[in-house]
Amino acid sequence: MKVLCVAEKPSIAKSVAFTLGGGRVTTRSTPNKFIKNYDFTCNFEEFGPAEVTMTCVSGHITTIDFPEQYAWGKCRHNSLFEAPIETKATDRGAKQIAENITKEARSSDVLMIWTDCDREGEYIGYEIVEQAKKSNPRLNLDTAKRAHFSHLERSHIIYAAHHPKSLDKNAINAVMTRIELDLRTGSSFTRFLTDLFKSTFRNETKKKVISYGGCQFPTLGFVVDRYKRIKNFVPEKFWTLSLIFKKGRQQTSVTWERGHLFDRFAALCIYQNCLSLDAEEATVIGLQTKPTSNWAPLPLTTVELQKDCAKYFKFSAKESLAIAEKLYNQGFVSYPRTETDCFPKTMDLKKLIQNQQQSNEWGEYARSLIEEPNKYRTPRAGSHDDKAHPPIHPIKYTGGSDLNIKEKKVYEYIVRRFLACCSLDATGFKTTLRLKWGTEYFTTSGLMVDKLNYLDVYPYNKWESSKNKIPEVEPNERIKLHKAELTEGQTHPPNHLTETELIALMDMNGIGTDATIAEHIEKIVAREYVEKKPHGTGKNKSNILVPTELGYGLAEGFNQMGFDNISLTKPFMRKSLEEKLKAICDGRTTMNEVLGDVTNTYREAFSLANRNQRILIESYKKTIEGNQ
Repeated sequence: MKVLCVAEKPSIAKSVAFTLGGGRVTTRSTPNKFIKNYDFTCNFEEFGPAEVTMTCVSGHITTIDFPEQYAWGKCRHNSLFEAPIETKATDRGAKQIAENITKEARSSDVLMIWTDCDREGEYIGYEIVEQAKKSNPRLNLDTAKRAHFSHLERSHIIYAAHHPKSLDKNAINAVMTRIELDLRTGSSFTRFLTDLFKSTFRNETKKKVISYGGCQFPTLGFVVDRYKRIKNFVPEKFWTLSLIFKKGRQQTSVTWERGHLFDRFAALCIYQNCLSLDAEEATVIGLQTKPTSNWAPLPLTTVELQKDCAKYFKFSAKESLAIAEKLYNQGFVSYPRTETDCFPKTMDLKKLIQNQQQSNEWGEYARSLIEEPNKYRTPRAGSHDDKAHPPIHPIKYTGGSDLNIKEKKVYEYIVRRFLACCSLDATGFKTTLRLKWGTEYFTTSGLMVDKLNYLDVYPYNKWESSKNKIPEVEPNERIKLHKAELTEGQTHPPNHLTETELIALMDMNGIGTDATIAEHIEKIVAREYVEKKPHGTGKNKSNILVPTELGYGLAEGFNQMGFDNISLTKPFMRKSLEEKLKAICDGRTTMNEVLGDVTNTYREAFSLANRNQRILIESYKKTIEGNQ
């Protein structure tokens, strides 16, 4: 029996080979200097004793493109919506990798796929099967095996090898649909925009490719929308009642329950009425103290990892994910691309906690979770489960000697987040005081923290007792006012968009997946549609996202075309596509149905853009003129 195993990355192939081979592994070179073949023996539950070759790819090994007769300049832009498509190797290195798989498959009886267990990994598995089938037709989509794993811990890998499943054909079709749609829409709009700008402008855009992407343009739209709100913001005055009372030596300010009014005359009338009714005193009408909690965090997802690393460490989403993937490849953490925020009930979380007891920084806390009664608790369960991977969590302990500074920060964050998930909520008491002055009501509240619990190990969240305590008063007590004023203020524009906020907006609106959000943000920066600019100082220092003249002009031009429900810079079309791809995965629709439906929608959008191309040109011109 000969088994050919193919992983998605060289580091995964090597780790799995040495785990399954018990360290008794022979290494062979391949035509690609970055790819090795590992030979060993393994006794599989399903196949029995077998000679095994473990090799790998390096991401996708094939891509799709149009035939030569549909190259740029040889056809109408809109003909790409129905042009034929052909499959080819992504590059010379991928061709070498594909040839290695075809050669090794020739003498194999079983093909086992070890790609990442997500939708994209299923499709890469399909690409591997297609290469293996060229020399061995018995190795096909129906016979190929698929190992399901989410980290590289030894027992987990061995279990995955002994309990393989089949590749998910629906997931493969979903990715195939997305790839074809991205090619057709991206190519047609990119050629249209680039040729339009080159023929119109003789400046810096003449040599620039004006690239379109179904996820990138809605991402740009978020940045432009925030920028416009700031740019067009007009401050508006408001008035509020400001009240401070005195009890003993303590002065306490309270908040007007109305908030504020934009009508000065109305606010003034209310203020004068209160003065006439209660010039110097207010009445306590409510004093209540209730237990309150600061909830421990949910289990960690990819999106939350990216948001928090941007917020706490000022890392970009792309950098955060790259670091987490390196930690995964080294076996320190679980697979970092996951939408799941609930742990499986069968997972032994206490064993993972025990692995962290040797740490000088959080080891004592980890030990207390295991040893002290009523300190450990089963993590809260979120509402998301991608059925492929558990939440991100630490697998084994490292003191950090083999990590750089940034890797240490991300690893420590993942560990502390996991320990916090397994801890009790922080508890305290919240006291709320309610006053009546004249006809108006005012409130203030104070917090007294009782037990920090998860906050003892999770320093990223702050929850502290109020510095100013609520004075001791009785219901219906009349208390002396120290100050009662009608104050004036004005509204302020929203803050500039940060990467943390952009990630949240993209996730909320279904733009990209947890694994691709970072790529889309980096693309709009690389394509010079958006700039990252430093903002603030010290702990408040961060990067803000602002559109370039080109990005702003493009977004505004498309916004002015009257697309109705077909907007290229809003999230609705892409979100609808993601929902349809999910329907393919669930078997509720087919690849051909989605391709036909979505292609027709984009064809209609292209036709409208082509008829109104002058709007795009004028929008860009006005943007340039407005900045001069």
